[in-house]
Amino acid sequence: MLEHVFNYLPISETLATAGQPSTEQFADIRQAGFEVVINLAMPTSSNALLDERSVVETHGMIYYSIPVLWEQPTQADFQKFQALLAAHAGQKVLVHCAMNMRVSTFVYLHRHLQGVSPVEAKAAMTKIWQPNETLQRFIDDTLAQSTSA
Repeated sequence: MLEHVFNYLPISETLATAGQPSTEQFADIRQAGFEVVINLAMPTSSNALLDERSVVETHGMIYYSIPVLWEQPTQADFQKFQALLAAHAGQKVLVHCAMNMRVSTFVYLHRHLQGVSPVEAKAAMTKIWQPNETLQRFIDDTLAQSTSA
């Protein structure tokens, strides 16, 4: 059922990424065992659900929104994302945005910084897309900051 969610990509037993699910697909997401939904899309993104929080919570899942500006992702956005994944370690988490491009970038960085080989982490990201100049710069800056910290 989840293969019908746009750009759905399972990463591990507890983490998956996707583009914007439909209202109806959140029932399938819950049925697949997901407990937490993190939305990185802007409320104005294509196909955004105006009442996504209530849809997700109606299905008994926890909902978070970190609106990441496509043209300008920030380190603060990424730090919030990292904190949520840490807070829900061991729970089944679906992270989505409009197309799974912001998300695949954030998940790549998260996995890389958690010690997953860069090749393995990048392979998952490139199943969705090859980052544009803006997101590649964000990746490079984030990795540079992490090695200088």
